Amino acid sequence: MGIWMLLALVMSCAGSAWAGEMGHAVDVEIRSENGRVLPLYPVAARIPNRRVYAEAIKGDHYGVMVRNLLNRRIGVVVAVDGRNIISGKKSWLKSDERMYILEPYGQGEFTGWRTSLESVNRFYFTDVADSYAAAFHDESAMGVIALAVYPEVRREETSDLSQMPSRSARRDAPSAKSEMGAAGTGFGKPEHSPARVVAFEPEGVAVERIYIKYEWRTTLCAQGIIRCGSITPNRNRLWDDAGFVPPPPGRS
Repeated sequence: MGIWMLLALVMSCAGSAWAGEMGHAVDVEIRSENGRVLPLYPVAARIPNRRVYAEAIKGDHYGVMVRNLLNRRIGVVVAVDGRNIISGKKSWLKSDERMYILEPYGQGEFTGWRTSLESVNRFYFTDVADSYAAAFHDESAMGVIALAVYPEVRREETSDLSQMPSRSARRDAPSAKSEMGAAGTGFGKPEHSPARVVAFEPEGVAVERIYIKYEWRTTLCAQGIIRCGSITPNRNRLWDDAGFVPPPPGRS
């Protein structure tokens, strides 16, 4: 396999706190612009495929935080609503797609659809009709943030990757609306986010795939993923009734 020229955003992980508990190759968090980490609700799945639910809040900008747990470089294919976040094309999470590169034990935050080596347009939770994927008439993987992790093929030479500048200040999100229907990710305001192309040869098979299904709270409640509202305890028919004998049905 040849050397793929892939887009890389590199960030230092020194001194950082981390709360992710996702997998054995990477940790993943979905983080709102206000710093809130979205709770994740695991679904039973076999390694190397991991599946969780997350609660989306309409109008919130968000980023996908990924930390490399391996002692070698990895390439991470990231797809939102089924579209590769670098190329915008329909993603199958394959090793020949555009991907971000993370240094050993490094981390990155991916906050939008990449429109150039200098900028992205921010992710934000929205209705399906307002989503980036729906603009291409593609609702085949709506509401799913998917990642595939490819370690680098081991070789002698290494690339010199410098730390990228930090992201710019926050942007205002679209106004929040009532949570109805399915959730999607919009094509938000532009933001300065420099990256550059590096030489990287991925292994042919992903060591881990992660699927995060984000839904509005009302949907998670309806599906029983989270417990919402007051719970009425079950009554015990031999314990709770302290009354007297009623007449048979139909008799006064």
